[in-house]
Amino acid sequence: MDTPTSAWSPPLPEAPGFQHQVVETAGLRTHLASVGAGDPVLLLHGFPEHWWQWHEVAPLIAAGGHRVLCPDLRGAGWTAAADPGVERESRLRDLLALLDALDVERVHLVSHDMGVITALQLTYDHPERVRTAVQLSVWPAFIRFSPRLAPAFQHLPPFIWHRPGASLRPTFSERYAAHPMSEETVDAHLAQFARPEVDAAVRPLVRRMVLPEAMRMARGVYRRKRLTVPTLVAFGRRDHPTTPDLLEHLCRDREQHADRLELAFVDDAAHFITDDAPAEVAGLALDWFTRAA
Repeated sequence: MDTPTSAWSPPLPEAPGFQHQVVETAGLRTHLASVGAGDPVLLLHGFPEHWWQWHEVAPLIAAGGHRVLCPDLRGAGWTAAADPGVERESRLRDLLALLDALDVERVHLVSHDMGVITALQLTYDHPERVRTAVQLSVWPAFIRFSPRLAPAFQHLPPFIWHRPGASLRPTFSERYAAHPMSEETVDAHLAQFARPEVDAAVRPLVRRMVLPEAMRMARGVYRRKRLTVPTLVAFGRRDHPTTPDLLEHLCRDREQHADRLELAFVDDAAHFITDDAPAEVAGLALDWFTRAA
């Protein structure tokens, strides 16, 4: 059942055309924003964002003939968990239960930033649930670490040691966004932190999900697996230090690890690629769904 944005606490950011509902699964009440009709597309938000990250991207994908599903993942947005604990695969289990509850067998999958972790788990361990994947602003899981990537981790310490109440506004600085975000846009991204359980989830998500998964990547776990889902990895050209030359170098042996993996770059965009270039992101996704399905 669709619930008006004003009925939520705090109120949801405005996004015309979306329907909002709560999907109940074991121990979780997932807030789901959706738009459109047709083949399902699942969008997994990054950090510190929530469903509203996709408010410009999702309608464009929906216009291509898709039902676009934008859940708030555990520890984010307006989703509520009976148990605040987070483990490495908590969000994966949540996602599988959500798809089952919605009676959705397979999806096109688009993910950004922290959402990519759950997307990777889904595509590697449950490829039968994913038709195609688009991975934004995160390297393929099979790469070997390069010292040239070290600057990409400078943002992590404040999250690892996050104290409830500490501002996350610096995350949306010009270092990570090619175009300055308005105060209203940043407020919409951070509206979720009016919920104490979201603020309290920052450290557990980073310490118990992000870092353990990063260690698995560093140990080569994904190099010993094979990615069978057709995957497009896209970066903004201003998302330093991941230059096109460096990404091509890191993925030079991708045929050994993936059935089909392509790279794409979006001009005049940085890490927050969905804010910098929503139309370009939607266009890349729609093109990939058609070419790779």
